[in-house]
Amino acid sequence: MPPQADTDLPGAVLFACNLNAVRSPMAAGLLRHLLGHKIYVSSAGVRSGETDPFAVSAMEEIGIDISRHVPVSFEDLHDSSFDLVISLTPQAQHQAVEMTRTMALDVEYWPTYDPTLESGNREQRLDAYRQLRDTLMARIKQRFGIRGQPNP
Repeated sequence: MPPQADTDLPGAVLFACNLNAVRSPMAAGLLRHLLGHKIYVSSAGVRSGETDPFAVSAMEEIGIDISRHVPVSFEDLHDSSFDLVISLTPQAQHQAVEMTRTMALDVEYWPTYDPTLESGNREQRLDAYRQLRDTLMARIKQRFGIRGQPNP
């Protein structure tokens, strides 16, 4: 059920995936763009990778810059005071559930397609990232009760 008011929003959200290179930084960038002034948003991976240029390009198309994102692992997180962890891969879900052993937080699992598996030319591959971006945007808007376009 989406939040009914700002007071229903979690104070801090962590998006998690395998490498913190595609899915979780894209999701964090989207939520930060939509609600970043209202909540703290971060991302992490089971391992840290390198930010994917296709992810950067897909996000730039809608005016969100994730080019300065520095991938981090769960172990590299400076702050672990999250109210909600949204895991986007099975491996990240396992890690998020482990966090609940020592911290009081909610965990949600959103199985998410890995666009890095797409083959073909540049445009075909970029389309997979666009589809991921749009899927994450719709899911984030639904989960956090966001209607319409964000105010830039």
